[in-house]
Amino acid sequence: MINGTPYLDTEGNVIHAHGGYIMQHEGWYYWYGEDRRDNIYVSCYKSRDLKNWQFCSHILTTETPTSHTAGKFDLRLTNPDSDKGKVNVERPKVIYNAKTGRFVLWAHWENGVNYLDARCCIASSDRPDGGFTYHGSFNPYGHMSRDCTLFTDLEGDTYFISAARDNADLHIYRLTEDFLNVDEHVRTLFQHEYREAPALFTYNGEYYMISSYCTGWAPNQAKWSKASRIDGRWTLLEDIGDETTYRSQSAFMLEKDGKIYYVGDRWGGGGEKYFTSTYVVLEVRFGADGKPYMDWCEDAGVF
Repeated sequence: MINGTPYLDTEGNVIHAHGGYIMQHEGWYYWYGEDRRDNIYVSCYKSRDLKNWQFCSHILTTETPTSHTAGKFDLRLTNPDSDKGKVNVERPKVIYNAKTGRFVLWAHWENGVNYLDARCCIASSDRPDGGFTYHGSFNPYGHMSRDCTLFTDLEGDTYFISAARDNADLHIYRLTEDFLNVDEHVRTLFQHEYREAPALFTYNGEYYMISSYCTGWAPNQAKWSKASRIDGRWTLLEDIGDETTYRSQSAFMLEKDGKIYYVGDRWGGGGEKYFTSTYVVLEVRFGADGKPYMDWCEDAGVF
């Protein structure tokens, strides 16, 4: 595939998986992402080779069944005061919980009118490609929660990372064993540095995070930081990519065959322009100084 162009599924339709995430399970790659068409929130595609993507289903819509978990969260998936009666569900990530045998989705939730609620939301299913039940939205420990991701560390603990305090900081939460709630707020990062779109990976036993500055739909300079532990001390932010991150914003990191890939969105903008959003996939390499870098390449390579 060519970076910055629409990616098509095996039926020839444009792939709508913006702000998303790829999970590998039993020989398949599952690609989840935002889909704002009609009554849809999140769509799912699957592939054996990362190049041929088969549409699976719209796993979260306005009509998804709802059910409370131990946490009694807000179950609303519609808002009559918003355009088209929808809320916003952004940056969906799905991860498998081997202990419960369920696939759990976390995302950013807003009311569809403004961005003042700043919540996370959760859904789960017993299969990766559909059948999800929505469990509601909430503010973790009362904090705002916007751009977000999920990450499992080398010791097996899973974390939810999201922008807080009107995007001024990033919060790291350890999840409960069933992944259906936050168990502990373990770290606040980059105080008043306004980072969003966090994406994590490991390299040589250390944790790396790539994030962007807050400039709305306009792209900006991505930066990276690293730590020896997720809940430990992170290094000062340093630049990666060019001044606009090749006109993209980080969505997630993908590790395949010993290589690390940055997957970003090249946003079309708000409103109808949103549907023109495309993707950028670039390999992350390490220089002689040990620092990560990525160069522009028209070919998406692994995709």
